[in-house]
Amino acid sequence: MRKVSLDDKYNLMDGQVYITGTQALVRAAVEQHLQDEAAGLKTACFISGYRGSPMHNLDKELWAAEQFLPSADIRFLPAVNEDLAATAIWGTQQVGIFGDAKYDGVYSLWYGKGPGIDRSIDAIRHAHSAGAAQHGGVLCVVGDDHPLSSTDSPAAHETLFADMRMPVLYPANVQEVVDYALYGWAMSRFTGSWVGYKLIPDTVDTTASILGNPQRLSIVTPNDVDIPAGGLGLRFPDTWKEYEERIERYKIPAAIGFGRANEINRVTHRCDKPRYGIVATGKAWTDVSQALRELGIDRAKASDLGITVLKIGMPYPADEEQFRSFADGLEEIFVVEEKHQLAEGQLKSALYGLPDGRRPKIIGRTDENGQHILPVFPEYSPDDVTRALAQRVAHFYSSDQSKARIAFLEARSKANEARKPLSVARLPYFCSGCPHNTSTRVPDGSRAIGGVGCHYMATYMDRNNMTHCHMGGEGLNWVGQEPFVETDHIFQNMGDGTYYHSGLLAIRACVAAESNITFKVLFNDAVAMTGGQPLDGPLTPQAIALQVYAEGVKKVVLVSDEPEKYSPHRGLPPGTQIEHRRALDRVQKELRAIRGVTVMIYDQTCAAEKRRRRKPGKMIDPPRRVLINDLVCEGCGDCNAKSNCLSVTPLDTTFGRKRQIDQSACNKDFSCVEGFCPSFVTILGGRPK
Repeated sequence: MRKVSLDDKYNLMDGQVYITGTQALVRAAVEQHLQDEAAGLKTACFISGYRGSPMHNLDKELWAAEQFLPSADIRFLPAVNEDLAATAIWGTQQVGIFGDAKYDGVYSLWYGKGPGIDRSIDAIRHAHSAGAAQHGGVLCVVGDDHPLSSTDSPAAHETLFADMRMPVLYPANVQEVVDYALYGWAMSRFTGSWVGYKLIPDTVDTTASILGNPQRLSIVTPNDVDIPAGGLGLRFPDTWKEYEERIERYKIPAAIGFGRANEINRVTHRCDKPRYGIVATGKAWTDVSQALRELGIDRAKASDLGITVLKIGMPYPADEEQFRSFADGLEEIFVVEEKHQLAEGQLKSALYGLPDGRRPKIIGRTDENGQHILPVFPEYSPDDVTRALAQRVAHFYSSDQSKARIAFLEARSKANEARKPLSVARLPYFCSGCPHNTSTRVPDGSRAIGGVGCHYMATYMDRNNMTHCHMGGEGLNWVGQEPFVETDHIFQNMGDGTYYHSGLLAIRACVAAESNITFKVLFNDAVAMTGGQPLDGPLTPQAIALQVYAEGVKKVVLVSDEPEKYSPHRGLPPGTQIEHRRALDRVQKELRAIRGVTVMIYDQTCAAEKRRRRKPGKMIDPPRRVLINDLVCEGCGDCNAKSNCLSVTPLDTTFGRKRQIDQSACNKDFSCVEGFCPSFVTILGGRPK
């Protein structure tokens, strides 16, 4: 038995490799370097983007793989925001035009979540139009969230890539995450285009055993594609009008030719006399494969029945010639894809001109009667595909296995519908000792607008935090409302990550608009929502104070659980007020009385991050514990009201319901002791048994 190491995922280049979808992207960058080296090319790799679910762990995996990156000439630079990352990626494709390049080319990877690519279209469209270098190449990796599991808008970006006339690849599993990345960089070099790359949680957050031999792929460069004089790659000088002509006349056909030569779209279930076709994109193909198995249709059975399946790995641009060839002789084609009808629309376009006898019925989002076959909101499940497929093939196939499976699914569906909903809905909540438990409070008579980050959860709570906006637009909702409402002032929550990403510009806009608003910049010293990563650059409460002061805000107040660590004369602008968090209510009342833009910086480290740092000794763990004497406690709940902390839990006794501190969950915020109660006991130096 061979020895297995955690390092195998990056240095084992033969046999099976156990790896996550996120790690597979890192491995792909390493493999690309090896392929270039074998081809006699001296290349480097540049990776930049901004984290966000489901692309929340790529930066952490790259940091964890730090020892493997230098030998592959991989440089990772987490960006301040997504569009600046895209512009930096654009720059990597320009290194060869000035005559001073150290490398033959730089292949690059941009990453971001759905809203991240939405805000970056200007930069990405310009960079894609300009093109990719001959020995460079760019993957534009977006993490799509179809069911809104971790975003506030449904993310499915195939149609956006199509609008930019950018080829897009959609891997169906972890093996394809590596393989399609290598195809993507090769396609980018061949076509001179950026290549869109779609990932979803089902692939990027999955772990699998994959083939590790880099020679498993034999990438084919087509020779039947028209190439203009000067080639398809980025060039300088160049003109904007020529960009468009090259994309339409040459780059799109080149992408289709590359996809065809490398069978990125391929028939996975073949038969001699096909009658029923299924077209499935990306992960939808795995749903179709599962549905066929559950209905008792293996490959041999599918061949006997005349069922053929076309797996789409490149949703755009469509290979119309392949579509027509696949459709030949079919009675019906069932298109399975998430959210948008991109493949269905392209298929219908490709077959539109065929005579009636050769044009099959196309069933996709809806059937021939306009009825939805698969649910769109929030997403369909593999079981939905199984039921839909059984219905569509029922006129020529049924079996005891398929009947039993459908009966089981129907019974389970009815049982789920019959269940009474829970009387209490459990919402996400702040961690024990979270700074937002205190910082998101507002004085009586005031309200606050939520923002992007953990503090958004304050909008669920009874504390007058209402509505929100996209990242970087904080405060501008109020600029639009202010002239038309009776309310005179509001508070706006803004996380330190958002401030560094794009929030300072929003503060500047509010100053320019002469708005009456108080920004609460919540400095938690970690990007808590995506795993506790550090901020993407140097940022301190003092730096924030100096920046907003220079922008022209009327007043800056620094509030902290440790105000003693600040000095009015050390690194803070003139007039900065330093207060303990116990004075929060008074401070906010004072700020709302000042006309104009004011800023309160609330400094307290994220509770979860404190726990992470204390375990390895990177942060002092206070030798202090707080307990509640239940014989003294009267169960009034003021400690809950003061702390909003989940570690203050109910304790049922013979004398009624009291309170206790869950020591295993307590993060030593100690705001519970602010409750008006004599039952608290502080223990110094003791440890729970």
